[in-house]
This record gives sequence, C-alpha cells and structure tokens, in this order.
Amino acid sequence: MKTETQNLFRVAIVGGATLKGKELKDVLEERNFPATEIKLLDDDESLGQLERIQDEVTLVQPVGRDQLAQMDFTFFASDEAFTRKKWKLAREAGSAIVDMSYALEAEPNVPICAPWVERELGKLTHFTLESSSIVTAHPAAVVLALLLLRARKAGEVRSSVASVFEPVSEQGRNGMDELHEQTINLLSFQQMPTSVFGSQVAFNMLDRYGLTSAHPLQVTERRIANHLGKLLGQHAPMPAITLVQAPVFHAHTFSIYLELAKGISADDLSRSLAGEHVQLARTPEDSPSNVNVAGKDEILVAVHRDAVHENGFWLWAAVDNLRLAALTAADCATALAAVRPHGKVQ
Repeated sequence: MKTETQNLFRVAIVGGATLKGKELKDVLEERNFPATEIKLLDDDESLGQLERIQDEVTLVQPVGRDQLAQMDFTFFASDEAFTRKKWKLAREAGSAIVDMSYALEAEPNVPICAPWVERELGKLTHFTLESSSIVTAHPAAVVLALLLLRARKAGEVRSSVASVFEPVSEQGRNGMDELHEQTINLLSFQQMPTSVFGSQVAFNMLDRYGLTSAHPLQVTERRIANHLGKLLGQHAPMPAITLVQAPVFHAHTFSIYLELAKGISADDLSRSLAGEHVQLARTPEDSPSNVNVAGKDEILVAVHRDAVHENGFWLWAAVDNLRLAALTAADCATALAAVRPHGKVQ
C-alpha cells in the first residue's frame, strides 16, 4: 500500500531566485502541485539567499548532481546560457525537465507546450513514460494563438497583424534594474547604464537593442513567431508580427489588427473571444494595461472597429508575462506528471 508521500513529487527550481522562479514557486503553491519538497537552486551570485516556501524559510543552493539527485521534476527558470550548462545534470538524474528559458527548444523530441491553446483546440500533447522534457511556449505566443483561434469563431480572418510590446522584466532583474537606473540618471542628468539593452530604454521605444546588448530583440521576435507557428499549425493563418521594447517593468501588451472576410459587429467578435482565460473590458476602468493586468491569471482584451476598414478590428490586450509563464509551466508539469511514476520519495 502506497504511503501519502509516495503520491508526491520532489521538485527543483533552477533559477529559484529569478523573477520567473519566484513566480513559479508561488503558482505551484497556489495550485497545490503534488510536491513533497520544492528545492530552490541558482547560480553563484544567488547562493545563500533566503526564500520562503509555504511557511518555511529555505536557502538558495547551487546546481549540482547532489542537489538534483532524486528530483522528479526540474524547472529551469534560469537564463538560456545557464540552462544549457546544467540541464544534462537533471536528465542524468532521471528528472523530468520543464524548460522556461527556451534553451531546449531546438532539441529533438522536446515539444513546445501551451496547455491553454491545446485545450482550445481539443488536442492535448500526448505524453508517454518516455517523455522527459518540455519547453514552455513564450507567453506572447500563447496570447496570440488563443485570441486568433477564438477570433475565427466569429468568421474567417483574412489577415492579421500583431505588435507586441515587451516589458523589461523579460530580461530578468538586470533588465528591471537598468530601466530603473536609467530613469533616475536621466532625471539627474547623469550617464545612463546600458549593459543590458545597449541603448536608452527609459522614456523610449525600441525595435532593436544597441550593438553592445547580448540579447538581440530580433531573436525573441523570431522565437515568438516560431512558437506561434507550432501552436497554430493549420488551424489559423499566421499574423505579421513585430516586437517592440517598451519602457515598462511588467506585462506584455498587444495591438492586434484583424481583417475579417465578412462584416460582423464588435459585439459578435467580443463574444467569440470571451471564455476561459480571457477577460473582456466592459468599461474604461477595465481597459487592458500593464497596471490592470498585474497579478491576474487572465488575458485582458478590449475590441473596437477600425476607423477606415469596415471589416477591420483592433484588439488591445495585456497579460502578466511572469504569471502566464509560471501558469504554463505548472500546467505542463501537471500534464507530464499524469504519465510519470509517482515520486521517488520513499
């Protein structure tokens, strides 16, 4: 007869001190993910930091074979480079891997996972006992896929264009610190730090980073398009996409243009978009914004007709990027847990 702990999993979060890692920890606790242990691991700079898990305080530990031994699930909320250095340790330990850093997106037999979109299509990713790794879909790709799939219920979408506005928190705490320091230094007429973005982000909009940036914006733009293409498949046409760096700390926002093949009302389109994970704005106070969406699980959406094209509509949408990334990772792990032997805990 199985004990209670044999029905639970041991979990490691690599990047436990990062913005993504902390949000993931909160979501796993809120969702009561069946974990008997959540271990926080990170790079040397974060070692020894104190973090709270439920009612207990824990130390951030290094990433090594001993720390990953007996882990059933390892979430990689670290940056791409760190994941590439460490992910094989988790694989060698027999742990299932949920990659939130996208480092494994080009690895063979590692699917791009977006349970919200899969449920919308009624076509869940098929996992087996041999399934060991998942890459979570980019939050912007999840939002675009879900809204485009819903929009087709109102009528054929002839063409679509999406402008995605990126928050600096996608570059982690370093990105947030640089925007903060740039803002202060600009207002006090001091030289701005530019090590993350290679250019001024404060009070500015960018379609590309400066030459000194180690993370070109175009790489993220191609990633969003690649993930979106895999999520949509043949179910909806791909939109034209552009990614813009916005001077905001949190939340992706979207300006999406849809051209429909036939005339419909804005209410008809709104009704097609409504449903699980989507909250429609009914009043100006509910309008999607970086502030209004903070901490919410839903995508906030407002719909209005184009001023020139009779069959054209604009969607203004917002989503908490860190929250959606964590929700996607937790849902992916839950799906993978259903086919894995219950924990190694004895």
